[in-house]
Amino acid sequence: MRRLDEQIGFVTEADKLKGVLRQTHLAGLNRRENSAEHSWHLAIMVLALAEYAPPGADLGKVMAMVLIHDLVEIDAGDLFLYAGAAEQERQEAAERAAAARIFALLPPDQGAAFGQLWDEFTKRGTPEARFARAIDRLQPMLENLAADGGTWREHGITADQVLEKIELIRDGSAELGKLGEAIVREAVAAGVLAGSPSSMSG
Repeated sequence: MRRLDEQIGFVTEADKLKGVLRQTHLAGLNRRENSAEHSWHLAIMVLALAEYAPPGADLGKVMAMVLIHDLVEIDAGDLFLYAGAAEQERQEAAERAAAARIFALLPPDQGAAFGQLWDEFTKRGTPEARFARAIDRLQPMLENLAADGGTWREHGITADQVLEKIELIRDGSAELGKLGEAIVREAVAAGVLAGSPSSMSG
């Protein structure tokens, strides 16, 4: 029963992700998204957008990555995408420590496998990781557009800043990269993102 006890301990710990609030505002709900909702939404996006993954990508692995990638936020919390370099560096260290603690709750073989998946997602060294990261980057853009600018408005983010981040989407899926650019154009045209549509490609 020890193995099952360890697995249940991990599952119980993972439930704490529901209490981690992200920066993202949810349209029509007057509250911020939690990290468990974010991970669920990414999993739905992987299912719905599977045809835009790199040819031959293991979508089961992609699904696993998007479901576990933010478990580290149980300890480290969520950091705003546009935070400064020093904050990003501190967050990376906190997340690595969290990964070591949380995945160690599992039986050793599973803990090692989960840790490898998390590390693969972080390093973006495989087609699966790049697609998972593309989905992870696209989702908050969709939320911000739906929430009348959301964190873009709140933090004074510009179209140029968002466009810089779209390279990561493009790296995982050319089609989704184009969608990201279209979202920026739509957001600028709607007046929910500062910038000039004429300065954008497409």
